[in-house]
Amino acid sequence: MRLDELNALSADPDLWNDAVKAQKLMSEKNFLEDGINHYREMEKNLADYAEMAELSEEDAELQTEIMSGLEDLQKQARRGELEALLSGEADANDAYLEIHAGSGGTEAQDWAEMLLRMYVRWAEKHEYKVEYQEETEGEVAGIKSVTLKISGHNAYGWLKSETGVHRLVRISPFDSAGRRHTSFASVGVYPVVDDTIEIEINEADCRVDTYRASGAGGQHINKTDSAVRITHIPTGIVVQSQSQRSQFQNRDNAWKMLKARLYEREMQKRSDAAFEQRENQGDNGWGYQIRSYVLQPYKMVKDLRTGVETSDYKAVLDGDIDMFLAAALAGKVGADENR
Repeated sequence: MRLDELNALSADPDLWNDAVKAQKLMSEKNFLEDGINHYREMEKNLADYAEMAELSEEDAELQTEIMSGLEDLQKQARRGELEALLSGEADANDAYLEIHAGSGGTEAQDWAEMLLRMYVRWAEKHEYKVEYQEETEGEVAGIKSVTLKISGHNAYGWLKSETGVHRLVRISPFDSAGRRHTSFASVGVYPVVDDTIEIEINEADCRVDTYRASGAGGQHINKTDSAVRITHIPTGIVVQSQSQRSQFQNRDNAWKMLKARLYEREMQKRSDAAFEQRENQGDNGWGYQIRSYVLQPYKMVKDLRTGVETSDYKAVLDGDIDMFLAAALAGKVGADENR
């Protein structure tokens, strides 16, 4: 049993000589323990509902309680089933999540900040750790770009389907005439790559720049001259780190982010469909849209790939996006099985 193996390894007095390896091992151990405890709790609840059902023939209120509880158990079981399918090469890894405002100035930048809040709230609900790597504020409101590191078991596996263009339709709070506006922002998700995965980077192919955070500097970063930007010339990939006071730490973070981006690029190439989607993403406008958030003239959030939709846009923007993540994961698994 994997948990027995992890328990034995965690008892090794030399485990913490390699802090990164130890943290990863303990994270997996805690995840498995939580999963087993959750399964046992579900088993107990199911047995309790079965006993209650025998007493509920003439108690409508109790019957309603039982049905509600069983529906909740069904949802939990479905999520557990999907989580068991997260067996991709990097699904268990932490994730980098980037958001870039599309064309449209303040409107798009405000939308990018709304998406930032949505993902941070989602991560908090799932007890994932969120660290800001880079953030550039808009001139008037919102953000031009942000990069987060989201840490927790299966963070990348759950979030990887969020890559694409997100479209918002609403009455603009920045338009004195109260007109309806359409805004776009792009999201990119990449796995955090550990040292066990070899990614060769020729430093001669990279340009490294140091700079001070632009504009207001971002509310979550240190406003120093130690920010680092690395441009990988052959691919055009650009990564930035501003989160640390030390230029050395920012440089190290930036190299890790570049490694993650290049690794994800190779992973995408293995899947013709995913590679085609990424090529079609193009400009942050009417390109490859994955989801529409319509607040006017009607209220609906709809995933354009799976067809999943809800009218409860407030809950979605407050981080309740599991329905979209689960549907995308189930669809991806089905597609892979049919290839």
